[in-house]
Amino acid sequence: MTGLDGLTAVVTGAGRGLGREHALLLGSLGCQVVVNDHGGKADGTGQDVEPALEVVSQIVASGGRAVANTDNVASWEGAQRLIDTATGEFGDLNVLVNNAGILRDRTIVNMSEAEWRSVIEVHLTGHFFPLRFAAVYWRDQSKAGKTVSASVVNTTSGSGLFGNPGQVNYASAKAGIATMTLVAARELQRYGVRVNAIAPVARTRLTEAAPGIQELLRAPDDAAQFDPWDPANISPLVAYLASRECHVTGQVFNINGSSVALDSGWAINERFTTDGRWDVAELAAALKHLPSEPPPLTRTT
Repeated sequence: MTGLDGLTAVVTGAGRGLGREHALLLGSLGCQVVVNDHGGKADGTGQDVEPALEVVSQIVASGGRAVANTDNVASWEGAQRLIDTATGEFGDLNVLVNNAGILRDRTIVNMSEAEWRSVIEVHLTGHFFPLRFAAVYWRDQSKAGKTVSASVVNTTSGSGLFGNPGQVNYASAKAGIATMTLVAARELQRYGVRVNAIAPVARTRLTEAAPGIQELLRAPDDAAQFDPWDPANISPLVAYLASRECHVTGQVFNINGSSVALDSGWAINERFTTDGRWDVAELAAALKHLPSEPPPLTRTT
């Protein structure tokens, strides 16, 4: 595939899990990769430079080009340094894969302020800050007369698209990322930038932390058997969306194993109208047939 050769890609959260697989595949397909990872634990605490350095070593050992960046993507200055790393080391920026994330699951009544803020910051803010500085770079390139063909791949989740009890912080952030993707696709198209999102389902340290799910995500005993939960299954879609051949923008894909599907957002299912302003009693009568239970947690694949 030549559509990635020579492109410069930034991948956040690339030291482990999905981000690691994205970075390795992009590197093997000819991208120059900035491997960003703060090196924190699954809950975001701590810092370790080794995961990013290890991925860089693997890319370089395979004949590719890569550098590590350990900035916190939820930091304004850190996100600026991340984008500057790409343009400074490799002279350009063509691809931004926003992937970094943490989990601090709690029910609403048990969630602390810190658990709310930390997840919102890493996911939602940690997507926006790199996107903002990348967008400024591409806008300036476009205004300077350069033809820009760039791609952003954001990471949302079925939890954010369909709602998952016990994850109000994570689901809220991921829902915001899906909408951010649609806004960015419309705003940045004029500069030659495509923006899409993926909602992946795979075996990572975050998904394995969910109670009762470890056995479901277990790899097959037979190594020759297809492993539908392998995080490497997700990366080919990221590579396609990042490539020069891709024309798609403003879409949200869910992907699991061998399945890729398009997700769509809110739609008007039923409309109620009256003459002039609604009366409370009239509204009560019009809406009385609506269900008294929340909709079931379903996912169309």
